[in-house]
Amino acid sequence: MALNYIWIAFFLIAIVVAVFQCCISGDMTVFETMVNATFSASKSAVMDIALPLMGVMTLWLGLMNIGEKAGVVQVLARIVGPFFNKLFPEIPKNHPVSGQLLMNFSANMLGLDNAATPLGLKAMTTLQTLNSKPDTASNAQIMFLVINTSGLTIIPLTILAQRAILGSANPTDVFIPILLATYCSTLSGIIFVAIKQKINLLNGTFLSWILGITAFLAIVTYYFSTLPKETMQTVSSVAANGILLLIIGGFIASGWYKKINVYTTFIDGAKDGFKTIIKVIPYLVGMLVAIAVFRASGAMDYLTGGLAYCFNAMGLNTDFVAALPTALMKPLSGSGAKAMMVETMMTYGPDSFVGRLSCLFQGAADTTFYIVALYFGAVGVKRTRYAVTAGLFADLIGIIAAIGIAYLFFG
Repeated sequence: MALNYIWIAFFLIAIVVAVFQCCISGDMTVFETMVNATFSASKSAVMDIALPLMGVMTLWLGLMNIGEKAGVVQVLARIVGPFFNKLFPEIPKNHPVSGQLLMNFSANMLGLDNAATPLGLKAMTTLQTLNSKPDTASNAQIMFLVINTSGLTIIPLTILAQRAILGSANPTDVFIPILLATYCSTLSGIIFVAIKQKINLLNGTFLSWILGITAFLAIVTYYFSTLPKETMQTVSSVAANGILLLIIGGFIASGWYKKINVYTTFIDGAKDGFKTIIKVIPYLVGMLVAIAVFRASGAMDYLTGGLAYCFNAMGLNTDFVAALPTALMKPLSGSGAKAMMVETMMTYGPDSFVGRLSCLFQGAADTTFYIVALYFGAVGVKRTRYAVTAGLFADLIGIIAAIGIAYLFFG
């Protein structure tokens, strides 16, 4: 129901704003812009997202099928089982989906978007087999989705590369702040969902895993902070792609070792890629068109301006306001937020406070509405319960954390 109200709100607000603009300025072109945005967004949803994703989905679902038949996914499930049993109490012990979840989270943390999405869709599909109400999001699906929307990434390679392209004197100086902000976003999302689901996080197993993950992130952060910018980008790229190739090679080698027909197993799994994307397309088109109309109407500009006015009226430091468009766009559109980040750095400079903060906003969270539409659309979930609320809460904490961390590091 939440998505239903949000979807309607996007259109209604956009229409009201467009009519208001026409009344005060007499400019009727806003309606043409909004109509063009519907065509552009619907085309982009299919041509730029769904069709390219279809090939990647086919590849990774085939590889995942090999990994499952060879027993690799089950081994991963047993390793992370104690932790996931606390975080996802609905999932049976040593269930293969635990391995799928681990692979998705790992790909996200390494910034491997092309691998993370199909792995996440596979995990969501498996979680759906455990869902007693197929049209309603289960507790496990909501927890999984919120962790994804919080966007925990160890290596924000695209942000660092964009800063280098725009001439930053030190492109990697946002690396640690981004990691801290996205960590706050992810942890707050987990806590929010845990409270809603009455999950006790104050237990030895969960706390030891969280402390272990925190220590690992701290070590990685320290290591990368000691590297020159060129070396850092090279090492992170090689590490990410090397791990990806290791997974592919490991799955195929395990299948060969277990004497299964690797190619046939790959084909059997790959067939689901096309079916999954066909299910997703209507959800993607619906959500992306609504967001595009909202942007084209000028509603985003009014929202940003309204926030700036409120902060000024309260007498608060408003240095961060110029970077807010990136933060507000991030839950709606990844490409839109990236464009806002680039525009902010070009306007104020990549090494300005505003330019750096826009990078923190870009890295602090993920595209909540896109992920909700994609993941739940793939399995036919229509009642998302509090998934959107939890995802947006994590985004909000990420934004607040990014602002505080930016003042701490660059203010």
